[in-house]
Amino acid sequence: MSENIHSNNEEVPKKSKYELAEGLPIPAYIIRGSKKIYTIDMIIQNILDSEKQYDLSKIVSAYELAEKYHHDQKRESGEPYISHPLAVAYILLELGMDTDTVCAALLHDVVEDTDCTLEQLHKLFGIDVTMLVNGVTKLGEVEIFTKDEQKAENIRKILLAMSEDIRVIIIKLADRLHNMRTLNFCRDEKRRTIARETMNIYAPIAHRLGIRSIKDELEDLSFFYLDPFAHEEIEAMMAMRREGREQLVERIKLKIAERLAHEFDPAPTVSGRVKSNYGIYKKVYRDGKDIEEIYDKYAVRIIVNTVNECYNVLGIIHDMFKPIPNRFKDYISTPKQNMYQSLHTTVIGREGIPFEVQIRTWDMHRLAEFGIAAHWKYKEGVKGNAKDDKRLAWIRQIIENQKESNDVEEIVRAIKSDLSPEDVFAFTPKGDMISLPVGSTVIDFAYAIHTEVGHRMNGAKVNEKMVSYDYQISTGDIIQILTTNVQGHGPSRSWLNIAKTNEARSKIRSWFKKERREENIFEGRSALEREFRKHMIRVPEDELEEFLKLDMKRHNCDTLDDFFAAIGYGGVQLSKLMQRLKDSYNKKYGEKQEQEAEDAQTLNKSVKASSGVIVDGINDCVIKFAQCCNPLPGDEIIGFITRGHGISVHKKDCSNYLNQVEKGENLDRWVKVVWEKNSSSNTTTYFKTTLDIVAVDRIGLLADVSSALAQINVFIYESTSRELKNGNALMSITVSIAGMDQLHTVINKLQKIKNVISVERSGK
Repeated sequence: MSENIHSNNEEVPKKSKYELAEGLPIPAYIIRGSKKIYTIDMIIQNILDSEKQYDLSKIVSAYELAEKYHHDQKRESGEPYISHPLAVAYILLELGMDTDTVCAALLHDVVEDTDCTLEQLHKLFGIDVTMLVNGVTKLGEVEIFTKDEQKAENIRKILLAMSEDIRVIIIKLADRLHNMRTLNFCRDEKRRTIARETMNIYAPIAHRLGIRSIKDELEDLSFFYLDPFAHEEIEAMMAMRREGREQLVERIKLKIAERLAHEFDPAPTVSGRVKSNYGIYKKVYRDGKDIEEIYDKYAVRIIVNTVNECYNVLGIIHDMFKPIPNRFKDYISTPKQNMYQSLHTTVIGREGIPFEVQIRTWDMHRLAEFGIAAHWKYKEGVKGNAKDDKRLAWIRQIIENQKESNDVEEIVRAIKSDLSPEDVFAFTPKGDMISLPVGSTVIDFAYAIHTEVGHRMNGAKVNEKMVSYDYQISTGDIIQILTTNVQGHGPSRSWLNIAKTNEARSKIRSWFKKERREENIFEGRSALEREFRKHMIRVPEDELEEFLKLDMKRHNCDTLDDFFAAIGYGGVQLSKLMQRLKDSYNKKYGEKQEQEAEDAQTLNKSVKASSGVIVDGINDCVIKFAQCCNPLPGDEIIGFITRGHGISVHKKDCSNYLNQVEKGENLDRWVKVVWEKNSSSNTTTYFKTTLDIVAVDRIGLLADVSSALAQINVFIYESTSRELKNGNALMSITVSIAGMDQLHTVINKLQKIKNVISVERSGK
């Protein structure tokens, strides 16, 4: 690493705890942060220097209780554990938080890590402190959860608590910030795990709350531990250019300050800022830009008193420097989702080097630096207003979106997608602006307007041109959502794979859950049977509920139908269950499965004898059954000699066979084949066949079909359905059949279902 990075002349410790697994040393600024020790005297002095009113005796009492319970505990660095809650409290004091928040910070680990109880805290410090401590305390270990699910549930608990009191997440962010500052004392694997969680969850939350100082530091520290080589390279790039650029920025600041001093009284404040390492990394490595192409790595910030002055300063800046086209952003008239406001413009000076200028008022600046903590609802005991409630609406939206999902890990995906730091802004034809994460589609746009608009959507126009559902929105697009009033119209299941936002996916799942329960049960059962067949899991029907009991409990399903429905509408993801179910099956049915595997191996070795087909004049050949017509024992059949794949058996009324005979093609490759005697009664060899069911469309039809087949132990491979022009429904199901006798039984069973018009074998 470049020596410029260690310009403080402080010798870097050579102990192994200051080394990365890759052999890179940890930068001096991270070591200084990890070595800084906070004391109660520092807390008291900060409070005495503050202009805010604090209950100092209550804070000291909280410290004394925390010190008592943490007295014998040490951190991984070997320091007394009390140094951590003291550091968290100090960070919160710097954000201007109140007495109860500081007390909760000092006590935030006593319930989780010691014998102290919430009842004791309530008695000594009141309900507010107790609720805050409980909000940041992790859940106890839950037996039915995996390690990842446990993490997700803890995040869900924090979000639920912060929706009631925003101070919960502010404490948690300060807690995570100090843990990241001291992460070098942890083992390498734990460093990466914590850093990844910080980058994916806590930094996006800090961004949405607008606390830029914490967000930037969390990202930079996470970036270092996740990719130390890239971090070193960025540091080296910036170090080589730092001296010259800083001189350039100083000259520009002086020039701007002199001009503005003549135009305004009092003169605006002019300062400079350097883009964070992670911000530069994203543009260099993710966007493939050269570092010279990053126009905002250095910026000049101008702070004025009024909004009008912001626009006046903008005019002066454009008069002094040449603006770069398409590099102006007005976040005053169109604030970001975290309520950030400022004018951004990129200009070029005489030196030919571009730089960014940010213009904002003092109120905007405080909000940009401290976010929700700048004027949160509990400040000075004043309750919140409508603006504060709007700022917290996204928290409640995320929680609301989770109600329709039984997958606890969805909460993590929601934060990563819905709290994306980058947004696009599109407009309705009436001019209403909708803000969505980058990558959002017109489906996300429709559901952002209104739930019913999304449900009734049947097309979209972007800038007056029709687009597909997977069209990704760009800033400035004018989008018209086309809807239908057809009764019963709703979203397609495929939209779940197209929609970007968790809000849209949640509303789609909710619709299917409420409007298509019978269909969900059918789809879910079919999907589970397909996965079971793929993994060679064969659980008797009367033992299935007991076999799935743990997963039903984990996903809050009371009955098998609830579980099938959850799979059907996307609340349960089978891909995440199958490995555990496979292991459970092996433990419970291991001996039986081994025997079945041996039988299957024996069957494969004698495929020619067990196929049930005798080929005229050809010995020792491979037999396969054509998927175009799926012949069954009892059908008249014919064989086709394939190139390298044995004999393909077709029905004699198969359209492929009839077409070739009519045209006189490949006549020498068609051979006589017959079924073995008694093959039609063979119950150990099964064949695929597809049935077309025409019925009057109604709710519950799919469920009745699935139930009828389950009663006679017929396995469903796959199913599709669509609406016919006359309003009836056509359902095609592929099932496992032993022969013609069983096929007739299946058809007779299906024909007895209410509203079924016809059942015919497909592939003729």
